[in-house]
Amino acid sequence: MEDRKFEFSIPESHTLYAIKGYLPEKKENVQIGKLGSFSFEKGYYVYVGSAKKNIYSRINRHIQADKKQRWHLDYLRPYLQIQEVQTYDGKEGECQLFDRLKKRNDGTIPAQGFGSSDCKCVTHLFYSAKESSLK
Repeated sequence: MEDRKFEFSIPESHTLYAIKGYLPEKKENVQIGKLGSFSFEKGYYVYVGSAKKNIYSRINRHIQADKKQRWHLDYLRPYLQIQEVQTYDGKEGECQLFDRLKKRNDGTIPAQGFGSSDCKCVTHLFYSAKESSLK
């Protein structure tokens, strides 16, 4: 898939981000690093992450489709059409932001452990069959 360029400015206080992508068709047996193999339904996926430094660089790396695979999102990214990127200040916390967005969008968990290896959360990726809101 072609990389889409996003132009955005990020307030200095922002350390959290959410990336929304659309998967145009079901993908089965996608290997997500050492996490395992998962099937992903057609629909919307939102990944929540954090970067205390260089958040702009982190987001730009995540939205590139062709790159060395380092993070869980890197393995799913080639199949996603990135639609939106939103940043947030760090007051809420990464895990709380994920929970809030997941609940607001009636999200479900497509892959346990995805993006949450450095916390106690089940995942930092949720799925929704309908358009998701990052606000």
